[in-house]
Amino acid sequence: MHCTATRISGNLAPNKEVTIRNRVLFRLRWVLVIGLMVAARTAGAAELGTEAAQGFDQYVHLTERRMQGELAPDAVFLWIDGLPEPRRSEAYARLLRGEVISARLQTSNTPGHPATPGALIHHWVGTIFLPGASLRQALALVQDYDHHSEYYKPEVEKSKTIDRAGDDFKVYYRLVQKKIITVVLDTEFSVRYHQLDAARAFSDSNSIRIAEVAHAGDANEQSMPPGKDDGFLWRLNSYWRFSEKDHGVYIQCEAVSLTREIPAGLNWLIAPFIESIPKESLEFTLQATRKALLRGALHAGNSAQQIATKGDRL
Repeated sequence: MHCTATRISGNLAPNKEVTIRNRVLFRLRWVLVIGLMVAARTAGAAELGTEAAQGFDQYVHLTERRMQGELAPDAVFLWIDGLPEPRRSEAYARLLRGEVISARLQTSNTPGHPATPGALIHHWVGTIFLPGASLRQALALVQDYDHHSEYYKPEVEKSKTIDRAGDDFKVYYRLVQKKIITVVLDTEFSVRYHQLDAARAFSDSNSIRIAEVAHAGDANEQSMPPGKDDGFLWRLNSYWRFSEKDHGVYIQCEAVSLTREIPAGLNWLIAPFIESIPKESLEFTLQATRKALLRGALHAGNSAQQIATKGDRL
């Protein structure tokens, strides 16, 4: 046991001064964030420019080219396996304890980073471990799109399979993000599944429509034109990998999204809050997947055996 000396001359101790100052700064930042986000919403719609959309597509192309190399037989399938020791062993230990391991990524390009004027690219990867689960069970759950609103609430308010052709899906989500203000999005994604071998599979999910919903739940609810809204989410691609080993399944999700940029001059203040949303959403999704599968949440109308039979076509 040890003691820490403090001043008693009537002034606050240094550590208390720091704590109070940090609290004041934290509250001030949140006030500014609230003001900024509300101002963005009341100032009128932002617009996704052609150059920014092309920059995102270029970034995705470079990222997917890197991914293709990782699918080779002797390549690193899960990103944690590419970590140096002792970080790799520490990561696996945390996964076995039920934690999510996540990291921010950036795809490099020799000519320079793709330009996205007026927009920001967010690129994150995360991994979770499902003890006692099988690859078939994991695929059954993530393909049960009609009930994702049960597994991933409150971030997914509605979900359904629009169309399916073999291992190709078209799905609908109503997404809800609550962080200071509530943002509601009607989205559609195309998803394709692939199986590498008996123990490994992967999927690619690309947004094909993202429309912000104004006055959600009211009689005058309406969708804003895609790309001409508040800019909280313009694009979202996610790449899932499934690896059955260690008496369970490792699930990895790599997400690349595009949002409106942070106002000039305030990046240093706002960036930590804005950039936390993609990370938190990714970690929530992985944790919800783990919880749903471990509690046997496959819907009664779609038993594990029924859905797994569909998975045999992978």
